[in-house]
Amino acid sequence: MNNLLNIKTPAQEQAQALKSDYGLENHGLANLRMVYWNLPAEALYEEIIFRGEGRISHMGPIIVNTGKHTGRSASDKFIVREPTTEEHIWWGEYNRPFSPAQFGETVNRLQGFLQGRDLFVQDCYAGADPNYQLPIRIITEYAWHSLFARNMFLVPRNREEYRQHVPEFTIICAPSFQATETIDSTRSNTFIILNFQQRLCIIGNTAYAGEIKKSIFTVMNYLLPLEGVMTMHCSANQGDEGDVALFFGLSGTGKTTLSADPQRGLIGDDEHGWSDDGVFNFENGCYAKVIRLSPTAEPQIYACTRRFGTIIENVVYDPITRLIDLNDETITENTRASYLLEYIENAIPEKRGGHPRNIVLLTCDAQGVMPPIARLTPDQALYHFISGYTSKLAGTEAGLGTEPEITFSTCFGAPFMVHHPMFYADLLKRKILRYGATCWLLNTGWV
Repeated sequence: MNNLLNIKTPAQEQAQALKSDYGLENHGLANLRMVYWNLPAEALYEEIIFRGEGRISHMGPIIVNTGKHTGRSASDKFIVREPTTEEHIWWGEYNRPFSPAQFGETVNRLQGFLQGRDLFVQDCYAGADPNYQLPIRIITEYAWHSLFARNMFLVPRNREEYRQHVPEFTIICAPSFQATETIDSTRSNTFIILNFQQRLCIIGNTAYAGEIKKSIFTVMNYLLPLEGVMTMHCSANQGDEGDVALFFGLSGTGKTTLSADPQRGLIGDDEHGWSDDGVFNFENGCYAKVIRLSPTAEPQIYACTRRFGTIIENVVYDPITRLIDLNDETITENTRASYLLEYIENAIPEKRGGHPRNIVLLTCDAQGVMPPIARLTPDQALYHFISGYTSKLAGTEAGLGTEPEITFSTCFGAPFMVHHPMFYADLLKRKILRYGATCWLLNTGWV
């Protein structure tokens, strides 16, 4: 919406109720029509419907369509190369360098583009362990992205905490803003650019919400290992006796499904840290792949697709009955649901656990050369961790076809790892040997 219409929106009267004293002028954002601060899910629902960003489906979830981009644009991600951080970064295919001067110019153009527009802000945290918690701010053009941030990250507990919130990293996500390759030095009109010195990430020309989530994961993968915390692209659960299991794997290879065990408490489904105090989730929610989700095989996740507050991404639905069809891949194979972790009945509220007893490396083997399951020595586990043999699943990244594509994704999450793989491997080795975890290889592909 723009200031020419001057239409009053459903949540306009409460837009400033949870405003932080650390305003958007600190991010160079000025002359905005309206800023909606930390709206709860109910108010965001009203704004989403009012703005035509989504529809309410049967039993309450919001259905949205991300448009052209239905997966991550891995080839459009850049990191600003500057003296204070460049020695720590593993430059290459996934960590492409971007000049500080060019970043400044692109940010200036983005700030100008956003003038006269509405913006949504969510002040929240990444990291369930208070010792390693990162205050963040997610600034979005779309109301549904604000709901996504509220689902995925930990939120302050009271008004005073909101008022005093000062972010240590900020994301500005503007899907309507397109880069110009010749002006902005990007690969295409789409960009995800992180600047660790300025503690800022800008995202443009993509509405795929996973870019927000994975940008914060990339930030945690940079910051925490420098403090001795192993950051992991894995899910985690815990048994009644406190035995923690980790499931490492690339997107779509089974982390969420395997960790959602009704007999075990769920710590988290995707992003975790391992400190000297144990394992902790980075997030407050789940972002599950839901194509062909079964109420019998995955009852807990399936139930979340019928809950108020859940965001259903790129799923086909009947416009009359509002029933969703999780088997329909017309839009994409990479259909997703974003929901609060607490929607899983046996989720652990603290989102923390002890040191892992078992570490499972998931390989979605498209060639059938790996065994169904194998026990690994620590050295074998590190070999598989570094090599990351698996498959990219259809739709999880732009440009992937309908069939699994063999890949070697180091650390089972190469697109999000900032340091050299050996830096993470050395951290993992020290943790495994110190705490005596048993390691396994599990084939979730074709045997």
